[in-house]
Amino acid sequence: MLAIAPNSAQKGLTMERRDFLKQAAIAAAATTVPISAAASTPSSPIARRVLGKTGEKLSIIGFGGIVVMNEQPQDAVNIVAEAVDRGINYFDVAPSYGNAQERLGPALKPYRQNSFLACKTEGRMKDDSRAQLENSLRLLQTDHLDLYQFHALTKMTDLDKVLGPGGAMETMEAAKKEGKIRYIGFSVHSVETALAAMDRYNFDTVLFPLNWLLVSQANFGMQILEKAQQKQMGILCLKSMAKTVWPPDQKKDHPEPKCWYQPAQYPHEASLGLRWTLSHPITAAIPPGDERYFRLAMDVAQNYKPIEPHEEQALLAGGHGVEPIFHLGNDV
Repeated sequence: MLAIAPNSAQKGLTMERRDFLKQAAIAAAATTVPISAAASTPSSPIARRVLGKTGEKLSIIGFGGIVVMNEQPQDAVNIVAEAVDRGINYFDVAPSYGNAQERLGPALKPYRQNSFLACKTEGRMKDDSRAQLENSLRLLQTDHLDLYQFHALTKMTDLDKVLGPGGAMETMEAAKKEGKIRYIGFSVHSVETALAAMDRYNFDTVLFPLNWLLVSQANFGMQILEKAQQKQMGILCLKSMAKTVWPPDQKKDHPEPKCWYQPAQYPHEASLGLRWTLSHPITAAIPPGDERYFRLAMDVAQNYKPIEPHEEQALLAGGHGVEPIFHLGNDV
């Protein structure tokens, strides 16, 4: 469906709303200290956890490539350098993230030897996934990827394709022998497809939404976590700071251009949401691509403490009746 361009009056209202929300966020940050962040510039390096059976040690917060999407090259260099300085060694990107690969590649290059770089392919067949792999290696200015993932295996038909004759798994296994990738994983937004994928192939990692509201309001996520634990997989999580869907009138014009969902309230609720996810037996969580949320996530991680029962109770109470961003049965 073609989007209708807004007129000048609508543009003015949009800018006013965005300015208002930006100022509100700044005011909130100035008056409300995140429950885990004792200082604005914490000095403790971000902790690391083992990535399942791989034995790799990753920072508990990952750098999502969307953070540098559409940013100026020097800004990308600065934020990557800051992330590395604060202890992040896990970076994740995908071809579908606009120009994120082009921005991340040069910015990460000075630190590539000591970083864990994950990328994804939307290709479902051998040829298109190979083309994406080679292009990602070129744009990211590296000779190998530490983790290569099937991107968003939401439908069972996608899983059938990648594991079938001529499927993208043939690219994955060949590239591993060539030394172009080290580990094989998948990202998923469907409980049903995730469980099936883990039954049908010995994946190294799974990347999926693990979120307080999804678990409490949609019974979504814990099934994947438990099965991945049983298989000693590396468990990587998305949407820890997500909350709900955008209202209908904001789906195409909302104040968070790098979040397709409505994030948790900044900064207190978002901090609690991240701590809730990190309090589970996972390796790492990737925060939203919005730079404010990413910086908040680094603050929380550098002062990380597991969520306490009374905090969890308050967090879950605030999500009662809220519409979750995913549901069971998303494999259609």
